[in-house]
Amino acid sequence: MIGRRYALAAAAVLLGGGLALATHVVAQNDMSQVEIKSEKLGDHVWVLYGAGGNIGLCSGADGALLVDDQFAPLSAKILAAVKQANDQPLRWVVNTHWHGDHVGGNENMANAGATLIAHDRVRQRMIEGQDNKTYGRKVEPAPAKALPIVTFDDTTTLHVNGEDVVAFHVAPAHTDGDVVVWFPHANVVHMGDTFFSGFYPIIDLESGGSIHGMIAASERVLRRIGDDTKVIPGHGKVADKATLQRYHDMLVGVRGAVAKLVKEKKTLEQAVAAKPTAPWDEAWGKGFVTPDAFTKVVWTELPAAKN
Repeated sequence: MIGRRYALAAAAVLLGGGLALATHVVAQNDMSQVEIKSEKLGDHVWVLYGAGGNIGLCSGADGALLVDDQFAPLSAKILAAVKQANDQPLRWVVNTHWHGDHVGGNENMANAGATLIAHDRVRQRMIEGQDNKTYGRKVEPAPAKALPIVTFDDTTTLHVNGEDVVAFHVAPAHTDGDVVVWFPHANVVHMGDTFFSGFYPIIDLESGGSIHGMIAASERVLRRIGDDTKVIPGHGKVADKATLQRYHDMLVGVRGAVAKLVKEKKTLEQAVAAKPTAPWDEAWGKGFVTPDAFTKVVWTELPAAKN
């Protein structure tokens, strides 16, 4: 059996289009061409699409709250979209996790008057930075102004704009600092990168991510929402409970198929060649992460692969 270190290095080859694409390649594009589009989802709640992770917006008489803030060069456009949706000043930003396409605008938003809020692990990872071998990306420590100044371990609630906005930490999934943000009155939930709508997810193992946690996060949200709940993914279009259920079922199916190959002591190359994701590739295999890349990450994580 190939060891974990080799598997991580090999995964980096196929995952060159994964997290690197979602952050660095996007970040290097001409941001002047990016348009921030908004869609109203409920009373006081919108989703903003641009480049990078989807942004949630809750705005009303108390001010505006953002869930994530994409890349720094887009901050002025994002702030303009906030004002256009509802002419209120930005007061809070909740980060769903620490990746640059979700926290890249933090410093600018803090300078605009926002209080930055996140899970404890988000602040710590931003302080430390990372040399991520799996995805071939080096992240320098964040400047002090970009760091969340309010952090929490499990759950926090913001009572703003007639909403009881609940941000709750889930078991390590996309990273070890993921939070899901629930807007109960608007019946909207922002899942950050624990949910990729329409394609295989990025699981950042070196940031503590886990397919087990991805499954657990979707199960936790599924128990909480109804058929008409609007589900904001970290990437992709707004979805519903039925779509999230299909995503959950895909994750469970892929995990089981790869686990079977691991149990049979297949090497990494043999596992990839077996195409365990094939039943799901048509629906989920055309995004950031290729089917082979997803197989590699799942194979790498599963216990029998760690030797």
